[in-house]
Amino acid sequence: MIQTPSSPTVQALQAAGTPDAAGRAAGVVALISGAAQGMGASHAKVLAANGGCVMIADLQEDAGRELAAEINSACGRTAAGFVRLDVTSFESWQAAVAAALQHFGRLNVLVNNAGIYTPGNAVEASVDDWRRTIDIDLTGAFLGMKAAVPELRRSETSSIINVSSIAGLVGFKNRAAYAAAKWGIQGLTKTSALDFGADGIRVNSIHPGSVETPLTAGLQRGYDQIPAGRAAQVEEISSLVLYLASDESRYVSGATIAIDGGETAGNNLRQDS
Repeated sequence: MIQTPSSPTVQALQAAGTPDAAGRAAGVVALISGAAQGMGASHAKVLAANGGCVMIADLQEDAGRELAAEINSACGRTAAGFVRLDVTSFESWQAAVAAALQHFGRLNVLVNNAGIYTPGNAVEASVDDWRRTIDIDLTGAFLGMKAAVPELRRSETSSIINVSSIAGLVGFKNRAAYAAAKWGIQGLTKTSALDFGADGIRVNSIHPGSVETPLTAGLQRGYDQIPAGRAAQVEEISSLVLYLASDESRYVSGATIAIDGGETAGNNLRQDS
């Protein structure tokens, strides 16, 4: 076989699960930022369990490598790899894309999952926290797309999944930087769906509400405002990621999808007399 950037070797295709792996994500090779723990780790596990392959990208090297080994053992194939990624660095993103290609021979899904949370309104939030939150939560997604799109264009159909929050759908008190970044993700997503639709790249944002993750473990919160009456488990968010990564969603692009137990549907606390 003649090797070209769009024609990976047989060995690479086999490593990527083609044709051996089967499932809803068969043929998917996904680069997932912030994937060493929490929602990102769940997304990686679910995609791999459904026949896909994942490049776990994170600053947490030990946790990321352990997760890749766990996934490979569970799947009985080379379904996961790890690359260190600083989402605020375009060069780091370029290296992560190159690592995915080296490991699996192609890339057709990008999941911009990395994010942080900082509190404070426009007066109380520190300038450093504002800049760090925007750099990681919003600029990180932009840089990931900038690095990945040239490779995503090589596939007949590709998917970008930008993980936002319900803080990107409604106002959140004392969350100035976080909400601004998450609203920015929605704008970046819709604009990019227009920009890259002709390339066969669909771009969608998902907006989780309360989710049980290490990032939210220390938060004091109630669930009365959520019609479902509880927080989501990470696997419930991963089910949506699986759908958007698979060919099942080939006609879904530019969508803003809340996955929040009904929290943003309206005022669940109001009681009529």
